[in-house]
Amino acid sequence: MRIEDAIKLKQNTYQKEQPEKSSTQSTEVLAQLKTAVKQVILEAFREDQNLFTNEPKIRTMVRKQVDYATEGDYSHLLLSVDEKQAIIEDLIQALTGFGVIDPFLKDPCITEIMINGKDNIFIEKNGRLTRALSENGIPLVFEQEKDLLNLIEKIVAPINRKIDESDPIVDARLPDGSRVNAVIRPISLEGPIITIRKFPENPYTMDQLISLGALTHEVAEWLETLVKARYNIVVSGGTGSGKTTFLNALSMFVPARERIITVEDAAELKVNHIENLVRLETRSPNMENKGAISIRDLVRTALRMRPDRIIVGEVRGGEALDMLQAMNTGHDGSLTTGHANSSHDMLSRLETMVLMSGLELPLPAIRRQIASAVEFIVQLGRMRDGSRKVIQISEVKGVSNGEVECTDLFKWKTYGTYADGSIKGSLEPVATSIVQTEKWDSLGVSQPINHFLLLEHGVKL
Repeated sequence: MRIEDAIKLKQNTYQKEQPEKSSTQSTEVLAQLKTAVKQVILEAFREDQNLFTNEPKIRTMVRKQVDYATEGDYSHLLLSVDEKQAIIEDLIQALTGFGVIDPFLKDPCITEIMINGKDNIFIEKNGRLTRALSENGIPLVFEQEKDLLNLIEKIVAPINRKIDESDPIVDARLPDGSRVNAVIRPISLEGPIITIRKFPENPYTMDQLISLGALTHEVAEWLETLVKARYNIVVSGGTGSGKTTFLNALSMFVPARERIITVEDAAELKVNHIENLVRLETRSPNMENKGAISIRDLVRTALRMRPDRIIVGEVRGGEALDMLQAMNTGHDGSLTTGHANSSHDMLSRLETMVLMSGLELPLPAIRRQIASAVEFIVQLGRMRDGSRKVIQISEVKGVSNGEVECTDLFKWKTYGTYADGSIKGSLEPVATSIVQTEKWDSLGVSQPINHFLLLEHGVKL
């Protein structure tokens, strides 16, 4: 039984003449008690932002404040020792954890948590969106909007960010690397909005992605050889299509002897098998709007660190130019991701992003840069059933008639759905030859780069 329900029952026993009224009042008073104690702790947190990492200190402070309150203004609640202890534990959970969403943050099957105001919490589990429910099937909610604001403050304070009416949007991350976006009033009309994208503690391997149906074993082996042969590859896809997960799996094919520099907005990649690894992460501006370090700054810095390859978590602006230059200046085998609806759209997006660099480069020069830097594009898609799959692999061949020439090698074909609603289909080859053979041949692979494509087309070798 929840502590609130226990106190309601006790109050009804003592005040039988108005049970409904006294029950409601006791719940409100208990909420006021918790709010008062939280306020004292949060004031202390503003003075000491390491407070929430020191649970023994918080426990002592909470116990002291609860004792003080229940012996004074809230003595009429008639709390027993066990009930006071339950309140203390609730408060510590709310202060050191993340309130009602704590279980979802710990559940490895949940990949996204969406809080739309205090009364609407949704989760994405196994690719499907559902309302967040308690063990009893009751929709979970925050007690009051202030609890959500306190949660946001707790998330952003350790990274020296702030959120208020003058700056109502903030991006942050949790200690485990999960990405957080928060929006408050007046921008958000429904109250505080928090979106948390989680990443697995142990990243998916390519074998796991194969078992989930993202691609076939044969295609994975072919991609593995492309990475080892130091081809430059861009992983593209829409939001939530699994780009970072797939990039991490591809990165595991990089030979362990190489020196790798990773550049990310939020540190999500875990290239654990590389010893000579340097991880760089952007920095947001501080409260004075100073000290920001961008992806572009980090890519430029990475070029001075003598990398064998550079892995950029995602290009979304002018840093695309620096990434292309890295690929063109002796850093073969570099990998990155980008937002696009298809491989061909990714090329247009790269053109746009290079133009965002501020350099007035002519379009033909930009296209030559792209064509000489990017060799393969792997397109990911999120299907209707929530699964993520490789839906297109394309080769960038060069510039023809002023346009970057891109040819599809594989393309996803949907045949229908199974009885459980999952998508039925396969990634099928649509070409029989590949132009970019030099790196593959220099690796000394016994089979030619076209071998797998020709076999899939039924050509005898």
